[in-house]
Amino acid sequence: MAKQVYFATLTMIAIAIVIYLLHEKIQSVWKEVHKEATTLQPIDERRKRLMVSAYSGLPEQLDFCGEEVPVSLVEVKEKLDFELMVNAYMHANTLLILHKAQKCFPTIEPILKEAGIPEDFKYLAVIESSLDNTVSPSGASGFWQLTKEVALQHGLVVNEEVDERLHLAKSTQAVCQHLKNAYQKLGSWTLVAVDFGIGNGEIEQAIAIQKVNNYYHLLLSKEANRFVFKILALKEIIQNPQKYRFELKNSKDTVQMRIIKVGKTIPDLLAFAKEQGVSYKTLKNYNEWLLADRLTVKDTTRKWEICLPLQ
Repeated sequence: MAKQVYFATLTMIAIAIVIYLLHEKIQSVWKEVHKEATTLQPIDERRKRLMVSAYSGLPEQLDFCGEEVPVSLVEVKEKLDFELMVNAYMHANTLLILHKAQKCFPTIEPILKEAGIPEDFKYLAVIESSLDNTVSPSGASGFWQLTKEVALQHGLVVNEEVDERLHLAKSTQAVCQHLKNAYQKLGSWTLVAVDFGIGNGEIEQAIAIQKVNNYYHLLLSKEANRFVFKILALKEIIQNPQKYRFELKNSKDTVQMRIIKVGKTIPDLLAFAKEQGVSYKTLKNYNEWLLADRLTVKDTTRKWEICLPLQ
């Protein structure tokens, strides 16, 4: 019995010693953590401004294509607030868009104007592709993310050698036709923008069921509910970059271009590039719509325009 008590006492002492040592270790670690926390460098002032105030107050008045945005509605304020915060905090991505806009908008704007489409639709291209010639998993392609079906409907050429969805000017012209047709049906440029971006007939179906043709009063899917506010946020930031802490300088790297009109087949684009005094890489970079190493011309009445930098 005495031995049992003896061993039990030793065990309790050992446990007490272990607990004491663990306690001391924890205290030591805590002190180090506390010390590091109190000596951390202050947050960069620029990032701090972005986190605390990503926007300098919501605009009191806002419109899309001349159609008023009801910014007095709480729901509208919250959604616009969210999209402004997202795009202001994603600083690098938004800054890249601002730089691309300087290059792409001068091509898009006059085409929209000539077609009678409101200029605000240039921001639709920003939302669709971030002004990149990208291809989506569903097969939509180019700055406007056109499907092959829509592209062919509006006269664009899409085959193994050529994809005019990747041609900024021609794809913009096709989009203008599509937008005009949609406006005839929907009667609102705001609804046209959402219909273009979301597709699948959601807008027409929602209007038919809910008997409402005002975007801000329609119950839509989550993606459709965000769509216009994404456009509005990028429009606001692109128009007022300094307000949202973006420092943007006007690009002086504008490249003077020459246009070569082609009315017959080019069997070898590598040889063609050499004849023009440029590399094959340069030819492809400035004409992304050329997919293959040849250009077959079946309709000799049509002139293909190849853009190259002036030497």
